[in-house]
Amino acid sequence: MYGGCHSLCVCVCDQIIFAIALLASGQNSTLTGTLAGQITMEGFVHLRLAPWKRRLLTRALAIVPAVIVAAAAGDSAVAQLLVLSQVILSLQLSFAVVPLVWFTSREDIMGPAFVNSKRMRYVSWAVTTIIIGLYACAIVLCCDCFLRASCDF
Repeated sequence: MYGGCHSLCVCVCDQIIFAIALLASGQNSTLTGTLAGQITMEGFVHLRLAPWKRRLLTRALAIVPAVIVAAAAGDSAVAQLLVLSQVILSLQLSFAVVPLVWFTSREDIMGPAFVNSKRMRYVSWAVTTIIIGLYACAIVLCCDCFLRASCDF
């Protein structure tokens, strides 16, 4: 038995599958975020940048704070930083869902054919409220755990 696995081959295969899934998830997230940012900048903010400038700006905004925090925290806090980063990333869903529900509920933006029905608006806002509430609970629990410095991740 190796680390709880029945065979070393199974462990290695699981690790490879997890690494591929993580890479695919990251690529999907990056593509979705890039396209959403491009559409938002061009459509709502009316900011047009050359693709290389936009990529440089978004990558710098993402990587610079991460490098600073990782360097300041050191190797011993990497697991805690990973959990904290996931909690913070989960917050971003709220910032995407609220405008999505808001805009798709407005007939002046969507037009009469594509606007959410009254029932869909109620369901959408209820789900959005649940999502925000769950993330607020996660943040409180995570911050409490970090402040007490008693987390075992």
